[in-house]
Amino acid sequence: MRIAEHVALSRRAVLGGALAGAGLVALGGTAGAGTPVRVLIATNEPWGTYHVRPLLAEAERRGWQLIQLVPDFSKIDPDDPVRTALPDSAPRADLLVITGADDWPAECAVRFRRFPLAASSLAYLQPEEAARAKQVRPRLHTITSSSPAEARAFGEYLGTRREIEVVGSPQTDALPQHAPEPGLVLVLTSVTYADDTGGAAPGTELLLAAAQRLQAAGKRILVGLHPREDRALWSQYEISDVPSVQAAARAEAAIGIPGTVFPLIAAAGTPVVGCTDPALTVPDYLLSVCSSTIDDAAQAVSAVDQAELPDAETLADAVGPVGGSANRLLNAWSGAFRGRR
Repeated sequence: MRIAEHVALSRRAVLGGALAGAGLVALGGTAGAGTPVRVLIATNEPWGTYHVRPLLAEAERRGWQLIQLVPDFSKIDPDDPVRTALPDSAPRADLLVITGADDWPAECAVRFRRFPLAASSLAYLQPEEAARAKQVRPRLHTITSSSPAEARAFGEYLGTRREIEVVGSPQTDALPQHAPEPGLVLVLTSVTYADDTGGAAPGTELLLAAAQRLQAAGKRILVGLHPREDRALWSQYEISDVPSVQAAARAEAAIGIPGTVFPLIAAAGTPVVGCTDPALTVPDYLLSVCSSTIDDAAQAVSAVDQAELPDAETLADAVGPVGGSANRLLNAWSGAFRGRR
């Protein structure tokens, strides 16, 4: 059995076991009047709380509780600011939000079938109908995405032509002032090794080689590490201690494996170069914001030196509205349960 197959089977076993332990009888009813608004969230990356963190400030401002459903606490840092719960101990809530239709969110939708259901794209998804999309699609009260381009991909993923509300990305609610340091390049990693939380993207070897070429050419390297990436692979470089969108303010250009953060880096005023392994498959809009793409590390220095931002129309299509996005997203969620409290 290949490693990827073993990981996938192990992940299904873990997720299935968590929900089997909780049973399939839905908790009765939603949260009532006099209690805080509670929203349960189930993501395609079950332990990936980093998708929820940008929403915490707006939720706190409103007095809402956001609670991420997890199969167990084995991969949750005790200091994680995101509240987590197992399905069998989750409190009554006003809404269940799923960020995709992979096994975990789809099973959570079955488990909490009496809750209003919304779908929000918080990370890129392939524009192909998910195997379990038809299971959740009829129940969706609200669908949101960050940008028009992401909405088109999310619609394909869910197999729907319904209107998708474009709310922007909460990560762009406080974009830094772009003040690049001479010669500094931000290297944007993906995930090298798949695990129970989620998959991986090919291209790390190419990106490592590109970083070496850039450093040899006199560039300073700052690494924007994906939350699930192996830190040891990049330990020879400075690793940013702030999120990549914030770190982009320091960089003249960025280079990396195209992912959700790419349009947001461009929105911060930093041009991006994509490292595209032949096995990499991502939605076209993530490539559209790239100044160029490379498939050979020898191209890295010239690509970074010549990097430019995309035109305004391309950027707006890929990024969506900037500022107030967390507010718009939670407003959209409130519409899914309005009148039920």
